[in-house]
Amino acid sequence: MTSRISRLLVAFVATTGATLGVTLANPSPASAAMTICYNTSQAGSFVSVANQAASIWNNATSNLTLTANCGSNLRIYSITGGGSYAVRTSLGNGRVYIDTQQAQQYSPLRIMSHEIGHILGLPDNYNGNCALLMSGGSAGTGCTNPYPSSAEASRVTQLFAGTRVGPERAGDVGSQIFPDSWPATMLAPIG
Repeated sequence: MTSRISRLLVAFVATTGATLGVTLANPSPASAAMTICYNTSQAGSFVSVANQAASIWNNATSNLTLTANCGSNLRIYSITGGGSYAVRTSLGNGRVYIDTQQAQQYSPLRIMSHEIGHILGLPDNYNGNCALLMSGGSAGTGCTNPYPSSAEASRVTQLFAGTRVGPERAGDVGSQIFPDSWPATMLAPIG
């Protein structure tokens, strides 16, 4: 009975969304994962790091799957200079830029996981706590933790529950640029 109600609810939501001009990203039961296709064609030496970070996020969340080179919701670029950063165009969509110079100072996997976290809806948290992925470079160059905390992973799972492509749901942040949160080693850590 519960399965039938779930299917009816999904059909209702899909029909209502279509009527309103909203495209559902995954019109299937809530237990199914939304797929975010990431493109590493411009990632240079960071391709394997991007794949590792995607695996970390896939294991940390219950309704989200990052899949390599099946499309371009998320594009990953290798740059030199200017700092690593993310540009989220909407929830689950955007660009990540990994600075080769910063990746020599900070853990490339932590940088990648952190920047992908922005695309998945998480803000920076400059408190210096290495256990929090979104603390970024404020945790210092010795912090190599690439894993989101349970609270960070839960927030991403919440954001992608009932995900749709189109205007952001109330309370969600849409387009945003997350500037360099990885200070140079000569600077004191933030936080």
